[in-house]
Amino acid sequence: MTSQVQQAREAFGARLREIRKDSQLTGRALAQLSGIHFTKISRIEHGRQIPNENDVRAWCEACGVADQIAELIAALRGIEGMWLEWQRQMRGGLKRLQETSFPLYEETSQFRIYESDVVPGILQTADYCLEILKIASRFYSTATDIDEAVEARMERQRYLYRGDRKFLFVLEARTLTTVFGGAEVMLGQLDRLLTVMTLPRVSLGIIPPLIVRHLWPGEGFWIFDDRLVKIETTSAGIKVTQPREIGLFERAFKELQDQAVYGPAARALIEDAASRLQHL
Repeated sequence: MTSQVQQAREAFGARLREIRKDSQLTGRALAQLSGIHFTKISRIEHGRQIPNENDVRAWCEACGVADQIAELIAALRGIEGMWLEWQRQMRGGLKRLQETSFPLYEETSQFRIYESDVVPGILQTADYCLEILKIASRFYSTATDIDEAVEARMERQRYLYRGDRKFLFVLEARTLTTVFGGAEVMLGQLDRLLTVMTLPRVSLGIIPPLIVRHLWPGEGFWIFDDRLVKIETTSAGIKVTQPREIGLFERAFKELQDQAVYGPAARALIEDAASRLQHL
């Protein structure tokens, strides 16, 4: 289980524990009133077990906070939906995995995207994308349709040009020098970034390598309007839908955005990376 999922479980359990304490009930008293076994109450409060929706309803009713049931169940469903194993997702092939995101892109007006090591898929060249998907196929031992998946990802890039969607990107500087496929592939990818940053509805910021940080570099994440955050980890894709958690990612994006440079300064960082790659 990724740390993000476990942290969400622990935070949910801590919130239920505070509700119990605020109602001045012991664990055993809550067990008697709710019908939930007292050992399960302890496991839930410490994040070792996730409650079901009936548990949440009984917990809130026993504590006299029935008005919180809807919000807590929404949070619970968000946690349950966070965990999706990559290998299970890829059973239908990498092409299908790319295409499943098309409806979400259709519905989204504003994308806020942070990446710390890899150029976001919607900005990738076909050669760079091919190298990334080769690594994924090898690492997850998935015999799949790589060429078709590259075509699907390239097709997804139409959203950069179609409609009035806004794309706000923040990349760490090391994204420019983390090499996939060799110098030639990377030079093509950097040239692609220089082109994309001129698009009218695209903001591309780069966080310089020696800046004094106001927020640590972390995992990449995508914010779709204000209703969904997607995070990709080594073992899973995580979906965050709980408004309180989405707010944390929005705050993080703003902090990272404020530390990035744009326009000529960003272009200079890209051109400097390209100059260094030419000597590989």
